[in-house]
Amino acid sequence: MNSRVIQYDRHSMDQLEWPDTEYGRYAREYLTPLLESGTEYYISNVHTTVKVLTVDGIPVPVTINDSNYDNSYVCSPYTHYVSYAREELALLNNQMLEGALSMMLMAMGWLLRQARFNRVIQVNNWLLSTNLYPALSAGQLTEVLEYLRQAYPGYTIMYRSLSMETSGDLIASLRGVGCKLVPSRQIYLLQQNSSGSKARWLVKRDRSLLAKHGYTEVSPDEITPADIPRIVELYRLLYIDKYSVYNPQFTEAFIAMAMERRTLQIYGLRREGRLDAVLGFYERDGAMTAPLFGYDTGLPQSVGLYRMLSAVLIGLAGSSGLLLHESSGVGQFKRNRGAVGAIEYSAVYDRDTAWLNRCGWSFLELLLRRIGMPLIQKLKL
Repeated sequence: MNSRVIQYDRHSMDQLEWPDTEYGRYAREYLTPLLESGTEYYISNVHTTVKVLTVDGIPVPVTINDSNYDNSYVCSPYTHYVSYAREELALLNNQMLEGALSMMLMAMGWLLRQARFNRVIQVNNWLLSTNLYPALSAGQLTEVLEYLRQAYPGYTIMYRSLSMETSGDLIASLRGVGCKLVPSRQIYLLQQNSSGSKARWLVKRDRSLLAKHGYTEVSPDEITPADIPRIVELYRLLYIDKYSVYNPQFTEAFIAMAMERRTLQIYGLRREGRLDAVLGFYERDGAMTAPLFGYDTGLPQSVGLYRMLSAVLIGLAGSSGLLLHESSGVGQFKRNRGAVGAIEYSAVYDRDTAWLNRCGWSFLELLLRRIGMPLIQKLKL
């Protein structure tokens, strides 16, 4: 067993010496509660086992699953590639194509269940829509892969949230040791200094809506515990009710933890004392992303809450000089404001798994490369 990599769980975490660095302190604040109380307490539809591996003393979370096909996509590849994908077929606005692809996904789902597709370990999994990677070398993360191969024979090992633009060296290293590169989604990346004048004008116009509609931007110091139920509601209205029940369903305990431990920087839009929009971001190694994002969808669209909240997020990234990872969705809106589309991948090591599972991953990789991602790029989703 590789002596550079050490595994910790809820029973041994008191032996873990967290590095006295910004990342080490963040990892301790975020991961300790998950180890102590379990994932469902903080994210109600995430059922997984969280452990922490240290490589050369640097902590990296991993999640371990065996089945549970109704899990959130953040720890279930079946949910991501089958259940969630079927929901998003409506975006195609083509009934014949939707029907054909739905039948294909149903058949593929049956095959993947037989292949024990969810018997998977995900590396650097923070149970969020986007997993930003710490400043680890590609060699260190492949050391983790080798450790997991020996410790968990028969499991698929995955690295989510990889793109050529943000993780090119890691992708090259993982492909070099035999990982498949399976397309996942189209994401949008915004580097402030590359935005054109039209994009900057649009963001400025969106920002001006705050004053027009009487909203005030509130900072993390101005968000109070009394806001927690409303924050959960605003996120649910957008990401669960409007988009998908397979998105991570944050509980009040998760928001309370994020506020107390500053694992997310939470900002909001308040009018007459009422919080109507909220975002929460974290940053790592020169990039930031906002896994917490929501607004009151019951208010008229003409108010422009999404536009205002996006302008606040873009401003926060710009003031810190960070690359803004805007996740997926609302592609044309994000492009108009300077973001650039990129393909996100999961690196998948399945060489130690059963033949049927390897066939499932190979078929999925081929299907997404030949049909799925070209269609998404064509439609600019």
